[in-house]
Amino acid sequence: MSTEFIFRILGAIAAAIGGAFLGDEVAQLFRVAPEGYVIVFILLGFLIGLVLTPYITIRPLRHISARLAQMPAERLIAIVLGLFIGLVAAALLSLPLALLGSPFRQILPLVAAGVLCYLSVVILVSRQNDLQTFFSGFRSPLSHTNVEQNPAQAGEQFILLDTSVIIDGRIADISKTGFVRATLLIPNFILSELQHIADSADPLRRGRGRLGLEVLTQLQNDSPVPTQITDMDVSEVREADSKLVALARHLRCPIMTNDYNLNRVAELQGVAVLNINDLANAVKITSLPGEELKVKIIQEGRESDQGVGFLQDGTMVVVEDGRQLINKTLNVTVTKVLQTSAGRMIFAKP
Repeated sequence: MSTEFIFRILGAIAAAIGGAFLGDEVAQLFRVAPEGYVIVFILLGFLIGLVLTPYITIRPLRHISARLAQMPAERLIAIVLGLFIGLVAAALLSLPLALLGSPFRQILPLVAAGVLCYLSVVILVSRQNDLQTFFSGFRSPLSHTNVEQNPAQAGEQFILLDTSVIIDGRIADISKTGFVRATLLIPNFILSELQHIADSADPLRRGRGRLGLEVLTQLQNDSPVPTQITDMDVSEVREADSKLVALARHLRCPIMTNDYNLNRVAELQGVAVLNINDLANAVKITSLPGEELKVKIIQEGRESDQGVGFLQDGTMVVVEDGRQLINKTLNVTVTKVLQTSAGRMIFAKP
């Protein structure tokens, strides 16, 4: 039995009881026998309560819980602290306001509490970065650097790995170059997703999953960069990508991924993203118009008389009048270089 169903039944019963009292009041107003009105209002109340109860109870709570789970810790602290300061100020102000005449002494304390809480929350949220700096000054320089004990400093020391970048495998080679200095952090839910892929009935997915597990073993045993498995989780979120983004926001650390959708979602939520494909495009050799290249034409191009070849780094070279030269290696002259979202493309002619 689901929680929503229980709330529907309880809400329907409460609304039916309220309908009974309302029906009796209506019958007395019209000075008629109350039995018919009571039965009608009980049925209406039961139906209204059965339909509307989740929309005013459990669903708003779920929405608020999801928003709080994705909210940065510093903003949540600023909101709670602002409410506390506003309530304290309202309590102090209610003493002189209680000396006023009626109805001001009943209305003004409530108005003052609402206004002061709102102003306090707005001011502290707008200065949340200053609050973070203020509280960080009280941390001991000898505090532990473990992510579970001190997540506020994790942004300078950890990089979260996504499933796609582990399966890709290039992170193992990149870590050996020394360009990555931070500790690579793999949450247990990413490890579980990788194991689920390795146990898939699809041979292709199973092979990818097993490759990812081998890459993790290589990172832990052969890489000079420390690699850690963490138990940290975001219980309010179910999907692995959403968990990863929420955890990165909590730790204030970047995510390394090759997943385009995760890349966009993380950037929209203010999380730094390290994309290996962007790195690969950035380190490709730059060719300028007029330079000569040696390339083998391996297939036809999209346009007529075009041939297509590839450099050693994977850069596509489109050769004019190269369709008749397929399977031949020739020297070409670069005419134009085009940077696209898929990578760099070079146009050339023999």
